[in-house]
Amino acid sequence: MKVHLNLAALLLLSTLPAYASDQIGDCFDRWYDRVGVAQDSQPHWMTPLMTVTPRLEQEFRYDQYWEHTSTGADIGSFDSGKGLELIPTTTNEVILNLPPYDERTNKSPASGFGDWPVLLVKQRLFSANEEQGNYIVSAFLGVQAPIGAEAFTNHAWVITPTLALGKGWGDFDIQATIGAALPTAHSETIGTAVTSNVALQYHLGEYFWPEIEFNDTTWSGGARKGLNQLFMTVGMILGRFQVSEHGKVIIGSGYQFALSPDLVTAPALTPVYDHNWVISARLAF
Repeated sequence: MKVHLNLAALLLLSTLPAYASDQIGDCFDRWYDRVGVAQDSQPHWMTPLMTVTPRLEQEFRYDQYWEHTSTGADIGSFDSGKGLELIPTTTNEVILNLPPYDERTNKSPASGFGDWPVLLVKQRLFSANEEQGNYIVSAFLGVQAPIGAEAFTNHAWVITPTLALGKGWGDFDIQATIGAALPTAHSETIGTAVTSNVALQYHLGEYFWPEIEFNDTTWSGGARKGLNQLFMTVGMILGRFQVSEHGKVIIGSGYQFALSPDLVTAPALTPVYDHNWVISARLAF
């Protein structure tokens, strides 16, 4: 009996690699079927320039920022912490970002990688496409690693839970998020940043998506305790231009500026930067 059991176990183990290989192959073979189901069951709005969309999206994204700070420095941020966005299931998205590379000029020159927003996971909670109600509610969880150069790191892992939602009416939609950046160390100097974003977007013709966004950050604790900054972003996104069976190109640009405080009325209270030019390029697939 023991011999028979051992032979059965060996036979079972010998079939596992082939079974696992078949399952993995089937998963990738049906990848675009799952992506299609996920995207057909949600609104088809465009991802805004600054606000993280509550929608599930599959694309590779590169953003470029040119920021001007209250100290007189200019900061160019290459990639700005964007990267690969994948839809592995019909209700989830996984974003694998690249670390931004920053160059500061004019004052206190420095260059190097910034802290790495390595991972963002989205869980879609409720959604309906344009024919079924045109809305969506999602939850995010982001993780940032302190790998940056000395001039651009806060020396702490940061966890960012976020709630996102959106509603559309015909060609107009509103997408919004609220989240908190929670450092796992050095909270007495970093503090907690509560961020909220609202994007107002209109679909004009086939390819034009003009937008206005409001981006607000309030700091609780830390060196910026009690400070608040509100930005307005005006932008235009063009797309989705079909380039292959699954590939679509999207490009956009915008200008972000501080509504309060700004360099003119309160330069000492401008905690991040005063204005920022943005370019975004994406390949959806």
